[in-house]
Amino acid sequence: MEVQIAVAKTNKYAVSESGDTLEVVERPNGGLSVVLADGQTSGRGAKAVSMLVVRKVISLLAEGVRDGAAARAASDSLFTEKKGKVTSTLNIVSVDLQTNTVVLTRNNPAPYFVARGEQVDCIGTPSTPIGVSRSVRPVISEVPVEPGLVIVIYTDGLVHAGERVGRPMDVCTSLKAMIEEQDPPPQAIADALLAEAVNLDEGRPADDISVVALKVLTRRGDDVRRMTVRLPIVAG
Repeated sequence: MEVQIAVAKTNKYAVSESGDTLEVVERPNGGLSVVLADGQTSGRGAKAVSMLVVRKVISLLAEGVRDGAAARAASDSLFTEKKGKVTSTLNIVSVDLQTNTVVLTRNNPAPYFVARGEQVDCIGTPSTPIGVSRSVRPVISEVPVEPGLVIVIYTDGLVHAGERVGRPMDVCTSLKAMIEEQDPPPQAIADALLAEAVNLDEGRPADDISVVALKVLTRRGDDVRRMTVRLPIVAG
C-alpha cells in the first residue's frame, strides 16, 4: 500500500494573507502527520495565530509526543499567550506506521469525512477550538490503513461557502458524487471541493479555505517517497 496526501487552499477574497496554516512532519517512529490550523478571523493576525499553533504541534510531534498531548499543549500555549481571547481550530491527521492506522485529532466544529468504497461517513462529534480555556481536549479517532480509504479534512471556509448567496455547500453530497462516479486521486478530490466552494462564493471566497485529502492506494512502482508543492506567486 501507499498513502497519498493532497492539499488545495486559497485566501479570503481581497485578503493577501491566509489565516490557515498547514505543515507536514515526519514522525520519529515512522509515518507522517499533517497539521492544519485556522486562526480566528482572517489576514495577518489570524496567520500569526495559526502559525503559532502549528509550530507548537509539529515541534512536539517531531519529539515523539502523542497527537492528543500535542493538541492540548498547543491549546494551553495559545490560551496563556492570548488570555482566552483568541481561538484557533486544529486538525491533526497522522499515518502511524507502528499501528498501521490513521489517527485523527480534531479541535474543529467542522466535521471530517471518511470514505471506504462508496460509503462516505461524516464524523461530526462535537468539538471545541483550542485556546478557549485550559480544559479544552481534542476529539480523537483511529481508522485502519486499508486500500481505498479516503479521509478529507478542511477549514470552515469550505462549509460556509455559498451561505451569503443562499446556496450553502453540501460537502458530503459532493464527495459522494465524486467517489461514486470515479476513483479520483486525492489531488482531484481536494481541487474539486475547493473549486466548488469558490464557485458558490461567486469567485470571491468569503473566508480562507483549505482542503486536505488523504487516500490509501495499492502500491505501484518504487519505494521512493515524493512530495510536490505548488505556490503561485503574484507579480508585484
